[in-house]
Amino acid sequence: MISAVIRTHNEAHWIGRCLEAMTLQRAPVDDIVIVDNDSTDATLEIARSFDVKVVTISRENFSYGRALNLGIEACKNEVVSMISAHCVPVDELWSAYLWAHFQDDADGRLCGVYGRQEPLPETSAMDARDLWTTFREERQTQSHDYFFHNANSAIRKSLWDIRPFDEEIRGVEDRAWAKLMLADGYQVRYEPHARVYHAHGIHQGRNEGRARRVVAAIRHIRDNL
Repeated sequence: MISAVIRTHNEAHWIGRCLEAMTLQRAPVDDIVIVDNDSTDATLEIARSFDVKVVTISRENFSYGRALNLGIEACKNEVVSMISAHCVPVDELWSAYLWAHFQDDADGRLCGVYGRQEPLPETSAMDARDLWTTFREERQTQSHDYFFHNANSAIRKSLWDIRPFDEEIRGVEDRAWAKLMLADGYQVRYEPHARVYHAHGIHQGRNEGRARRVVAAIRHIRDNL
């Protein structure tokens, strides 16, 4: 019914929780692809204890978009969800909320859906604040705002076939893809009931190096796409 792509790099602490939550979904996630980037911990050992396919990508060849493209290529279903390995669905309705939007999309204009991200008790105050202020309570459809977040999202594989993720951009490949799709006349939807816990938050605890990389990527999207 729905596929899932999970990018991993040394996610032994979280991957088992993420995959266990997948097995509990009411809308079956019957096709899970792990895209692993040179993990040196027990990530793959834990992942292979579940019914998953494993694709590997080396550090030399890694980009966020390339890892997603490899994973989506290996998926069998039209609706493909993407979730970070350190995100855990809050309840058994996570995939159902993502999947339902595509079933109700009679005119085929919906290219992607992204869901709510929530902090855990141990999440830092800065990350919790950012999650709560970024991911609101109200569902919305976006025709011009190209914010999209692949830590918790789903897309149509048939549209990805036409426009895969940018493999050169150094981050926020989700927003680059969404901006181009919206320019093509498609829509993105935010579904607050498709909820995951995201302990790291969306800004990785104010990592300055990451921030500089993301700013450069966003500037490229704003100026060139």
